[in-house]
Amino acid sequence: MNDKTSNVDPRFLAQQLARLLELRQQIELSIRSEQTRERELDGESFREAEEFEEDAQRVTQLDVDGTLVGRDIAHLSKVNRALAKIEDGTYGLSDISGRPIPQTRLIATPEATDLLQEVGPGVR
Repeated sequence: MNDKTSNVDPRFLAQQLARLLELRQQIELSIRSEQTRERELDGESFREAEEFEEDAQRVTQLDVDGTLVGRDIAHLSKVNRALAKIEDGTYGLSDISGRPIPQTRLIATPEATDLLQEVGPGVR
């Protein structure tokens, strides 16, 4: 953990906190919805005798839904990390280098905890 303290403007920090809390709520709702859909699809295959193609479609949909849940869980982890950084006073500082994250990046991605060049291509 950083021993540095962020110098982020308190008004901007309050805005980011509100955005992150809303984002967390949306992700949690999405996870619950996707898990409910998974259970429903899984349950349908046991209740009815189905055509092979319909079973294959259900399996494919379950795979897609599982991937979406996994993605949302990873995103939720990033949001929770950013919220923890607000709490400990290090929001806006990179977890990797401790350098300030540009405000434009934080506006675009409020859950950002590093600089883009520190994580490599294709990783956010």
